[in-house]
Amino acid sequence: MNRDYLIATLRENQAIFGVQIDDSLDQLANYYDLILEHNPLLHLVAPCSPDEFATRHILESLTMLEFLPTNATFIDVGSGGGMPAIPCLLVRPGLRAVLVESKAKKAAFLDTAIRKLDIEKRAVVENKQFGETKVGDVQFVSCRALDKFTQHLPRLLKWAGKRQLLLFGGLTLQGLLQDYHVDLVQKLMPLSERRYLFVSKPKYRN
Repeated sequence: MNRDYLIATLRENQAIFGVQIDDSLDQLANYYDLILEHNPLLHLVAPCSPDEFATRHILESLTMLEFLPTNATFIDVGSGGGMPAIPCLLVRPGLRAVLVESKAKKAAFLDTAIRKLDIEKRAVVENKQFGETKVGDVQFVSCRALDKFTQHLPRLLKWAGKRQLLLFGGLTLQGLLQDYHVDLVQKLMPLSERRYLFVSKPKYRN
């Protein structure tokens, strides 16, 4: 029943979020099932209804697709339960990602998820702090739920270098990014009054 509600909410709200995901609904629901299975032990996301998971977690994650080229490679910092990376990988088959997660049990969940969702050829998990991870030859750095995000922001900006940033957050993060003179465009999340995707203007090209 939870799965059915999730799929119905995704289908009903996809246009509001500017995505077309009819072909990916089953896979997104499979991902939700994995979250539900492991969440009681790992606390991957705060308890929420299927409707809220669909909009707040999956569809908000997918707003990042607007700023990613078809075959982009990105590194996702503090992946936790896999958002925004896993929904984006499920919806757009050309994407590749490195999922950085410092907590061993959550990293193990990510390994399990990408294997069961059959995206292991396009995703790799790094069980490290982001500062210990080589950024590599990627164009984009994403981050949605890094612990102590604002505290780590200066190091994250330095670590990312000239790569384009895709950062989810609120007005506090907006102010800090402006303090660090990051040239931004921002996208208010549909159905929200205070959650944004902040995108740095591109400085890096392969």
